[in-house]
Amino acid sequence: MAVSLETPLARVLGPKTATGMAEQLGLHTVRDLLRHYPRRYARRGEMARLDDLQVGDRVTILAQVTSVNSRRMRQRHGTITEVTVGDGAGSMKLVFFNYKHARLQQGAWGLFAGTVGTYAGKLQFTHPDCHMLDNDTGDDDWARALVPIYPASKDVSSWVIQKSVKLLLGASGGFGDLVVDPLPEDIRARHGLLSLAAALLDIHRPTTMEDVEHAAERLKWDEALILQLTLAARRRAAALEPGTARSRRTGGLLDAVDAALPFELTEGQREVGEELAVELDRDQPMHRLLQGEVGSGKTVVALRAMAQVVDAGGQAALLAPTEVLAAQHARGIRQLLGPLGRAGELDGDAAGTRVTLLTGSLKTAAKREARAEVADGRAGIVIGTHALLQEGVDFADLGLVVIDEQHRFGVEQRDALRAKGSRPPHVLVMTATPIPRTVAMTVYGDLEISTLRQLPSGRGGVASSVVPVAEKPGWLDRAWERLREEVAAGRQAYVVCPRIGDSVDVAAGADDEPEDADGAPDDGPRTDRRPPLAVLDIAELLRNGPQAGLRLDVLHGRLTPEEKDARMQAFANRELDVLVATTVVEVGVDVPNATVMVVMDADRFGVSQLHQLRGRVARGRHAGLCLLVTEARTTSLTGQRLAAVAATSDGFELARLDLETRREGDILGAAQSGKRSGVRMLSLLEDEELIATARAEATALLETERGLADHPGLAAEVAALATDERAEWLEKA
Repeated sequence: MAVSLETPLARVLGPKTATGMAEQLGLHTVRDLLRHYPRRYARRGEMARLDDLQVGDRVTILAQVTSVNSRRMRQRHGTITEVTVGDGAGSMKLVFFNYKHARLQQGAWGLFAGTVGTYAGKLQFTHPDCHMLDNDTGDDDWARALVPIYPASKDVSSWVIQKSVKLLLGASGGFGDLVVDPLPEDIRARHGLLSLAAALLDIHRPTTMEDVEHAAERLKWDEALILQLTLAARRRAAALEPGTARSRRTGGLLDAVDAALPFELTEGQREVGEELAVELDRDQPMHRLLQGEVGSGKTVVALRAMAQVVDAGGQAALLAPTEVLAAQHARGIRQLLGPLGRAGELDGDAAGTRVTLLTGSLKTAAKREARAEVADGRAGIVIGTHALLQEGVDFADLGLVVIDEQHRFGVEQRDALRAKGSRPPHVLVMTATPIPRTVAMTVYGDLEISTLRQLPSGRGGVASSVVPVAEKPGWLDRAWERLREEVAAGRQAYVVCPRIGDSVDVAAGADDEPEDADGAPDDGPRTDRRPPLAVLDIAELLRNGPQAGLRLDVLHGRLTPEEKDARMQAFANRELDVLVATTVVEVGVDVPNATVMVVMDADRFGVSQLHQLRGRVARGRHAGLCLLVTEARTTSLTGQRLAAVAATSDGFELARLDLETRREGDILGAAQSGKRSGVRMLSLLEDEELIATARAEATALLETERGLADHPGLAAEVAALATDERAEWLEKA
């Protein structure tokens, strides 16, 4: 059978295996499987340490059976078999019910795959998949120096993937004929890279780790170059779009905004503002990312750009991720503009414009009126949520799209809003999550980047501390005292929890099966980790305990938009002392009088998320305090991560830490989108130089007269990424 990279796996592996790979691993074609690389390599005597495994990991281990013990269960019919395996560094138990693998014997070696659990403080697999290795039977994979261990799933084990790849590598007609190398020969020679066929052979069936390193270098180049070509092509396409210049005008709305600002712009705000003003003055649409520290004043910069567009006769749309934030943006901009934001009303200034809010929760009549203001151009500044993207929302002359918190929106939403302009509008993307340069270069490579690091003068600054309640329970009492002290001084506080509560919650690992008298499990792995703390539970605890007598309310996603806005307004108007909330307050909420934030179960949040949350306090002249409450031990990796968050307020340093401690695919949006990241081999922190070189090569290739016309393999790879649903990660970081 003739096989190509585009051949469906069902034709090569059969429908059952192919279906499992497609549904659980997202592998559909020969190309997908060959690009599904081992996550590590096991070597007899040099395996991954069992004591490095974490509870909840789905892993494959290579280990030797050291003991096998079967006995009848006391609480149910049948037998339980406990197998102890070791790797020379640690050991763990394998537990089977009414089942025993015939070759599970003392001294035997095998690959074991399952989800890591614990019992009595020790690691445990329950009913793992087993693949016993026997060198005497001529198992050549076992005889090889290195055994590849692949990212696997419940029903598709590492050794099934290994055997499937082996089948492809031995494809009839020769593996070299199957693989068409997309990389131009001159680029391979210039950077000393292997051919693609050689790299794939060495990554899947290496003899030495040196083979793996050389193969990985080549495969990283494929990823980096194809991504950079995709981004460069987007930049070139954007540069060819005819837009509309939106020039500055003296004596207009922009000058009025500057005069109304109750503070001096920072030097950074002025510099970035000038960058935007110059680009808005061109008929080539602006495509710019504005990133900055929490509280660095990105919204003011965006407002000044919107005012310039309104002065030039156009409209500006601000897309916010939540109704709470959209309403706050609208309220703040209206207050700042005063009569200039109420053109057409009795007390409005005819020289101004209208600020219109459009969200999904508006009543029918209000929504109809808002859409009319947008359509006939009365609304110069339009603020909304996803409701702005709906059919029936038409702009008279959309000149600027501002997207707040880019990582909350995908490519479809961004393009849907841009398409509402009669000509491509200018685009300003904002993110308050600082991004390391290498990530920005890879993820936002189709945008020019501006950065705000300087905080406005007069900010009090935030001090952060970890409250390790397992080791120092008295510290939590002191935390609640500090909160009351701030309230007594006229300030306000947030208490943030990871869960809403008042719903059916099942503790992870809970089971009903009783134990044997000797404590041995008669069932699967258990974990005593409790559910995350909930807003409703903590609010009740505080009302009846340490915060009794204070004005306290809750804010979470289950409330109606009207309830959310009312409670946020009450907090902003100082009618509440304490707001117990979920991460609905993470982005953009601005209450200058709030000076304390207590984050419960802080270990359940990511580094960047904690930094975002912390940015909600000390937004006025008073100093702030952020207390990170956790049951994690201070010596654990989690405890050290929280200590790092408390030790620095530099969001860019924390973003780098976030990238080091989390899977890069999550940073790039794979977790949010539910799809695999486009980056498999490339490390965005370790391969900075390679990424920069690939970017230069991509630019040079596209600047030639024929572009990719002479490189059909590369063009096909770029087209595959551009049309592949996994390319969404480019827009979701």
